[in-house]
Amino acid sequence: MNRRQAAERSGRRAERLAAWWLRLKGWRILAMRARTPVGEIDLVARRGRVLAFIEVKARATDIDADLALDDWRLRRVARAAEALAPRYAGSADTIRIDALYIVPGRWPRHVENVWRG
Repeated sequence: MNRRQAAERSGRRAERLAAWWLRLKGWRILAMRARTPVGEIDLVARRGRVLAFIEVKARATDIDADLALDDWRLRRVARAAEALAPRYAGSADTIRIDALYIVPGRWPRHVENVWRG
């Protein structure tokens, strides 16, 4: 298995773990790896009137995880969320972009509303 395949496998595992973590916290997963012409959203989730487009990052350390989501990546996620919002959002929904960080030996860390563009 080459590096790219290993990263892909690790990313999919992290997304599955993130989805289960969110379910335990009362979220309903509406989509995983939702693709648009402008990018992909790892998870689309709903809890009540909150619709969250969630970027999942798996890294070896907390510091690496914090650095994994820069402005360029957030803009890409925001464009994809914009494209997907009409499919999932109701008129009274609060829509936001969250991040969920997966680091070995730690509980998943869910950061709400990471995009303020």
